[in-house]
Amino acid sequence: MAANNVFLPAFALALAVGLGACNKVKDTTALITVHDANGAAVVGASVKLYANPVDPLMPDFSRLTKEGVTDASGRVLFDYSDFYKRGQAGFAVLDIHAEKDSLAGDGIIRIEEEVANEELVVVEPI
Repeated sequence: MAANNVFLPAFALALAVGLGACNKVKDTTALITVHDANGAAVVGASVKLYANPVDPLMPDFSRLTKEGVTDASGRVLFDYSDFYKRGQAGFAVLDIHAEKDSLAGDGIIRIEEEVANEELVVVEPI
């Protein structure tokens, strides 16, 4: 009888821990690739992701603003995992601005939760 009293709670605890591990939150990222008009990767381009609300009465989304510099393959990765809360419907649509020297380009990226989101921005002479 005593063995059953110990076994049942231990089994329930193991089951709860096992099921909780299956619901791990995946990373929410935005990978921006910058190319020039010829399709070549642009190394060292400054890239900014930001929210640009059309209604001045909308909440302040400046917390979503991130900046980075492209690597040798013309890419920069932004991690928004800390901003996503489980059960949240949708995440964000952000503007992209990329520039290097006399080149600039803009784009838009829809950030979906728990997904590796990607967008290409082409920079051209200003």
